[in-house]
Amino acid sequence: MHDKAGCLADEIADEIQDRPCPLAGNTTISPGIHPQLNDYPDLVKKCKIDINTTREGVILPVCVPKRVATLVLTNYTQSLYSGYLNSSKYTGVGIGLEDDWTVLVLATNTIGGSFASAACFTCVFSLSYHVLAMILGLFLLVA
Repeated sequence: MHDKAGCLADEIADEIQDRPCPLAGNTTISPGIHPQLNDYPDLVKKCKIDINTTREGVILPVCVPKRVATLVLTNYTQSLYSGYLNSSKYTGVGIGLEDDWTVLVLATNTIGGSFASAACFTCVFSLSYHVLAMILGLFLLVA
């Protein structure tokens, strides 16, 4: 788990928890580092992230009614998001859960994607299996 990515994932999940799930599971928030949230700069400050130097991380929100674990996993693994999860570029993850929303924030081990002032070398392997195991574990604990 990456502390600052986790903080940002929690803050974004808190911010969007009252939004209804979009039709067909498509989120109204595009993946990227600058989501369409009015108070995004405040959320970033709260997590002590320098948004001016953080360009390589990615925010991946998914909305599934009642957060059914298998559907959440499908939304991450059978969508455009799978490219991010399968990329060895991302080495850290933060997860935020609120109501129907699951938010993943992926960090890199570069200064531009570490969400910190120094690089965060949390792992050197592909992140996809670790993220999927963490998501599944969270849902097993919640269920």
